Amino acid sequence: MKIAGVQKSSTIDYPGNISAVIFTQGCNMNCGYCHNRQLIGSDNRDCIFDKDGIFAFLQKRRGLLDAVVVSGGEPTIQKDLPDFFRSVKSMGFKTKLDTNGTNPQSLKGLIDENLLDYVAMDIKAPLCKYKMVCCSSVNTENIMRSIDILKNSNIEYEFRTTYTPELCDKDLIDILDTIKGADKYVLQQYKEVDKSIGEYTGHIEKRNLLQSIVNELMNSVGSLQFRGEFGFI
Repeated sequence: MKIAGVQKSSTIDYPGNISAVIFTQGCNMNCGYCHNRQLIGSDNRDCIFDKDGIFAFLQKRRGLLDAVVVSGGEPTIQKDLPDFFRSVKSMGFKTKLDTNGTNPQSLKGLIDENLLDYVAMDIKAPLCKYKMVCCSSVNTENIMRSIDILKNSNIEYEFRTTYTPELCDKDLIDILDTIKGADKYVLQQYKEVDKSIGEYTGHIEKRNLLQSIVNELMNSVGSLQFRGEFGFI
């Protein structure tokens, strides 16, 4: 598995748990607001971590960390992702996957084998806007399949959307149509990224939401959460 980054300790990536975050190299999307742009290409060999070294680090953190989160890039394009999760599980850690939902077969396999405790799936946009927001062709049928897999699973999960400038209130309602009845939906604040270097510019856009939209969201999912600053009108 191509591991291109490690965050040794995080209190925000797995709700209620202290986790290490493993970042995989390569993604099948090219979202303009991605702050991990160095992870999009698959051939950034200069920064690939030794997997044995990662496991040695995790072994030392047993009893100190609760969980291991695998993020990216898009982890499900890594063919040996199940092997990685098997090893992490054998060490006694909880596991969480961050995914864009484009590989439902991989997602289902991981869930069926009880290799995941939590999944965070990005809902980038309404299905009709995926190509525009993700700057790449996306099979939206696979997105819907992944949504259904999670909604019908027995594990904890969240769907989350970054409220980018390309999206509006109507788009949130359209997204709601695809995830209605979900356990948890998270709306995240957009932070501007310099596309040339993949780093935050420091500009953070505070978006206003109609209270009627918020109420509709709240009535349609089990839990609605906001990450960042939003105004309500």
